[in-house]
This record gives sequence, structure tokens and C-alpha cells, in this order.
Amino acid sequence: MGDVRALPTRWAVARVTGPSMSPTVKHGDRLLVVRSSTAAPGDVVLARFPARPELLVVKRVVRPVEGGWWVAGDNPLVTDDSRAFGPAVVVGRVLLRTWPRPGRLPRSRP
Repeated sequence: MGDVRALPTRWAVARVTGPSMSPTVKHGDRLLVVRSSTAAPGDVVLARFPARPELLVVKRVVRPVEGGWWVAGDNPLVTDDSRAFGPAVVVGRVLLRTWPRPGRLPRSRP
């Protein structure tokens, strides 16, 4: 899996930057994340790519693949996901959006 760092604490708040998960989450949203390496198709996760370990992304799990998970953004026009960087390693699962529209995220792509 290369040099993929875990999250330093069990809980984290992630701030979304960019449009890749729009309309599910938008630039500026805050997400509550629990450290976990488990995921299922449809989950929104925090992940790292072994090819780009410095990049921490919020994506939706599509399927398991050799070397990790195939992840994709909900916005098909933005390709900073497995289409560009290959399999990802899940480091956290997004539980809910805390701001500005608190609530759970849908398990499927809108």
C-alpha cells in the first residue's frame, strides 16, 4: 500500500475543498469522519492514493479492487479520483455533514 498515513486521531473534521463530490457535499462543507479502513460500496470516505500519499480526498467507494478501493467523486466531470490515481486506501468513513447543512449523506450517488 506504499506510504499511506492513517488519521492521527479516531475522530476528525474534514473541510471539503473543490467540486468533485458535488452535489452530495460542496466546497466549504464540514464532515465528521471516524478513522476506519473498512468500507462498502456507496460509502463516502476519506482516502489516500498510494501514488499520491500527500493527497487526502473525500470520495465515494465504488468497489474493491486489487490494492484497495476504486473511489470516485459524485461529480463525473472532475477526475481527481481512481480514474486518475488508481486504487485508494480508505483511512476514514464520513458519518455526517456538520456544517452548513447538518445531516447524514446519501448512500448512493444522486
